[in-house]
Amino acid sequence: MLNQINIESILFIDIETAPMTPEFDELPENFKKLWDKKSAYFRKEDETAEEVFERAGIYAEFGKIICISAGTVYKKDGEYRCRVKSYAGHDEKKLLSDFVKMLDNYNRTGNIKLCAHNGQEFDYPYISRRCLINGVKIPKILDIAGAKPWEIKESLLDTLQLWKFGDYKHFTSLDLLCAIFEIPTPKDDIDGSMVANVYWQEDNLERIVKYCEKDVFALVQLFLRYQGKPILPAEAFESVE
Repeated sequence: MLNQINIESILFIDIETAPMTPEFDELPENFKKLWDKKSAYFRKEDETAEEVFERAGIYAEFGKIICISAGTVYKKDGEYRCRVKSYAGHDEKKLLSDFVKMLDNYNRTGNIKLCAHNGQEFDYPYISRRCLINGVKIPKILDIAGAKPWEIKESLLDTLQLWKFGDYKHFTSLDLLCAIFEIPTPKDDIDGSMVANVYWQEDNLERIVKYCEKDVFALVQLFLRYQGKPILPAEAFESVE
């Protein structure tokens, strides 16, 4: 089935998120109480809500998007290449607005597909929720309220779901799949657990953008392997402003 999909019609995306404030103490009082209640479901008995606040970025209610990278595949001189553009900054509303404008323009024919790793559980709903919170119109392709399951499956691809083959209990990271398929790892500098610190403590958004773009390129490579095709050489990757 995947071989019937034209990879040039897919927009590959990845997002990076961070807690809404640098430290737990900087949260408004009502959010401190709400985070304490939320984190009680996963933190250990000897951990406090403050100690696990670095994980807040994975929840759209307590985090924010700091980077969205989007990549396309195209042919040049008969060979596939990958072009990636990032929308990043401290102003989440602006980066979301810019991304949504691009996405709606890109989707004007209604034939494009999105692809993300664990997109169904993370990237797609996170973007939609943060759009609502920021008063940004949800992009048409992500406005799936009332859509049929097969319509969602056709337009919102997920390399994790594709790997599950119906096994709902199985989670496999992009890093592990890269190792399995002999794809160069995108985690050669930082990984997801370090993003919050790099953003709030190091103030190094550029480093996060590069990491996010590497994830998108790895995602493209993985999809190619799913289609039984060879991966692209490093020089096939291009980052554009």
